[in-house]
Amino acid sequence: MVSFRKVTKSYGNLVVMDSLDLDIAEGEMVTIIGPSGSGKTTVLRMLMTLETINGGVIYVDGKPLTHMPDGNGLVHANDRYLRRMRSKIGMCFQHFNLFPHMTALENCMEGPVHVLGLSKKEARERSEELLAMVGMADKRNQHPSRLSGGQQQRVAIARAMAMRPKVMLFDEVTSALDPEVIGEVTNVIRKLVAEHHLTMLMVTHQMGFAKDISDRVCFFYGGRIEEQGAPEELFGNPRRERTQQFLSAVKEAI
Repeated sequence: MVSFRKVTKSYGNLVVMDSLDLDIAEGEMVTIIGPSGSGKTTVLRMLMTLETINGGVIYVDGKPLTHMPDGNGLVHANDRYLRRMRSKIGMCFQHFNLFPHMTALENCMEGPVHVLGLSKKEARERSEELLAMVGMADKRNQHPSRLSGGQQQRVAIARAMAMRPKVMLFDEVTSALDPEVIGEVTNVIRKLVAEHHLTMLMVTHQMGFAKDISDRVCFFYGGRIEEQGAPEELFGNPRRERTQQFLSAVKEAI
């Protein structure tokens, strides 16, 4: 479903993604862990086309994400192509990014109506169903300012799901939350994993959650994958010294 082929990203002389190769299968849940500055969030931002890549190609659902075929090669994609490719990807951010002037229901309806072209009736039905799924049906007419952080994040997940993406990205979705409400959000993500055949890519500093929910964990260091494997393998018997050092520093979280 997602493939990175020799993808590089740099800011001047600073290389933040060093010839990355990564494949994510359809329906697979992959978590990226690693120290600050290792390139974790850059992977998500490149998939959302919030960052331009300097080299290589990213494929989503079998098609190049930021390039399109032209004759015998690839050229930079036009806006129409980019919009179509972006519609395959949903993202939940660390700080929710809900529209403050809209209710929870209106936040969820906005994309399906104005981007997908659904009627307001269809968008409302889809949004109400998703808000119920994340336990927010009774808050559908509340504005974000009236919701707790955990409630806002659950609305943000419903909003992303309303676009019916093929790939869901989660960027440190629990790091801005109070400890007592983190469980609300992690339970919603567990439910998504269990009930929807979505491809998911998550960046998190919560090692216990990563170990519990992932099909595969990738440890990033210096803009590349230092080590990857099944959670029980990577957390239980890491082979690389840098992975061992990182996990030793955060072992109290596992």
